Amino acid sequence: MAALYDPAVRRVEEAGLAERRRVLLADASGRTVEIGAGTGLNLEHYPAAVTELILTEPDRSMAKKLRKKLGRSRRDAQVVEAAGERLPFQDGSVDTVVATLVLCTAPDPQAVVGEIVRVLKPGGRFLFLEHVRAEDDPRLARRQDRLAPITNYIFCGCHPNRRTLATIESSPLVIENVERGELPKNVTPAFQRPMIVGAARR
Repeated sequence: MAALYDPAVRRVEEAGLAERRRVLLADASGRTVEIGAGTGLNLEHYPAAVTELILTEPDRSMAKKLRKKLGRSRRDAQVVEAAGERLPFQDGSVDTVVATLVLCTAPDPQAVVGEIVRVLKPGGRFLFLEHVRAEDDPRLARRQDRLAPITNYIFCGCHPNRRTLATIESSPLVIENVERGELPKNVTPAFQRPMIVGAARR
C-alpha cells in the first residue's frame, strides 16, 4: 500500500484535494503534530507559523516512505512511528493537531480523539479533513454500509461510513467551524465523496 498510495491518489489530489489541504493547514501554528501522516502529502502545505513539526505514522512501510520524502524536502520535521491511539507526547504540550483522511482508518477513532484532547494545550486547535457517512443521503449511506467491509479490507481499514463529526462533537473539543462537502467527483467514487473540513479548539 505504501508503494501504491501516491499514484493511487494523484488524480484526486490534482483535482482539488491538495488545495483543500493547503487552505486547512494555513491555520496550523506552533508545535504541530500530524496524526497518520502517511507518505507526506501534507508536507508542502505547512506554513512558516509552524515552529516544530512532528509527523506520526504507525505503519512502518509508510513511515519509511515518509522519511524519504522528508529527506528530499526543505521541511525540518521529525517522524515518529506511533499510533493515534497512543501518542508519545506529554499532556497539554501541542499547539496544533492535524488529521487528514485518518479517522476513517483508525481502529479506535474515539481513542484517537481522546489523545488529541489530551496532548493539546488549552486553546490549542485540531484541524481535520475526513471523508464521512452521507448523513443527508440515506441511499448513499446504505451503500457505504454495504461497501465498508470491502474498503476496510482493500484500503488499510478505511470505513467510509463513519460518523466522524459526531465523534469529535462528543469529545471536550469545541467545533469552531465545519464545512460539509465532497471529494472531487470525476475521480472519486460516490460512496467516498462526502467529507467534512474544519477546526475544533481545546
